[in-house]
Amino acid sequence: MDHGVVIRRHELSDAEWELVQPLLPRPALGRPRLDDRTVLNGIVWKFRTGVAWRDVPERYGSWASLHTRFRRWAADGTFERMLLPERETGVRPGRLPGAPLSRMARHMTLAMLPTAA
Repeated sequence: MDHGVVIRRHELSDAEWELVQPLLPRPALGRPRLDDRTVLNGIVWKFRTGVAWRDVPERYGSWASLHTRFRRWAADGTFERMLLPERETGVRPGRLPGAPLSRMARHMTLAMLPTAA
């Protein structure tokens, strides 16, 4: 599948996208939102590079939109569903084609932990 763009190092390949696309929640009705693949690429880019949300390139959409979608997908179990096939294969995380998702999920898990009071 050719999207007419060059795949950047931190972005999902077509094969990776085909694996995760069915796991994403359907968009709610209402105003159009950013494309899921673009948003997920932005989230992966953020965690692969370690930058702050505000420093994610605009080509992925506004940082606030990316952060909102990240929080929503983290809260509703979307990222856990993405990693389930890895757990079932017995392959060590980081060795599958979806390795960027493995690293992102580790960071996401830490980001979602409640802070100590």
